[in-house]
Amino acid sequence: MREWIYNCWSVVMNANYSPLRHIKDLQARHMILQILAWMWCVVFGIAVGSWTVFGVSVVGHVLLLAAIVITVGTFETARRSPQSFNFITGYHSNRSRGAIWVDGKKINLPKGDPGGEHE
Repeated sequence: MREWIYNCWSVVMNANYSPLRHIKDLQARHMILQILAWMWCVVFGIAVGSWTVFGVSVVGHVLLLAAIVITVGTFETARRSPQSFNFITGYHSNRSRGAIWVDGKKINLPKGDPGGEHE
């Protein structure tokens, strides 16, 4: 029974097993999953007979599915293109200016100094 529940969950929510995996465009896949979520929110909202429950259900489903899609998208990007996460090496970002102004006087900053207050 536990395996059956896990398999049912995977067919719907796991991008590797869901029939939506054949849609290569992640944004299109996300939109279709959102439309299905809204459809099920409407069905359960009408079945329960309360628009309040419907509204809460819609918000909950949107947040849940968005979090799942963002996580899957991040994992896929990390797997397929790990260099995408190579932002700026080192602790400090590169300095975008070569001087600062203090009391109306220009002070040139040393070359190669990464800047920042945590030297």
